[in-house]
Amino acid sequence: MAKYLALLSAAVSLFAFIDCAMRDEAAIKKLPKWAWLLIIFFLGIFGSVFYLFAGRNGKFQRSSLNKKPKKPRILPPDDDPDFLNKL
Repeated sequence: MAKYLALLSAAVSLFAFIDCAMRDEAAIKKLPKWAWLLIIFFLGIFGSVFYLFAGRNGKFQRSSLNKKPKKPRILPPDDDPDFLNKL
């Protein structure tokens, strides 16, 4: 039983550490990112649970550097309202 509890603790800590490291600074509340990483690393499961409940700000959002630009949607002539208005 103790080995399953230790495995669960390690999994939660690893998840929280990776989640914090990949989040944008704007998506983290209360403390700076580096402080949350230190708390998670040194306090283990307690720091991880504290971060998951108090440090995250909503859904996961990647930084704008990793986002691919959206391609403009090309409409066929019969669906394009500008083209149909010119007829």
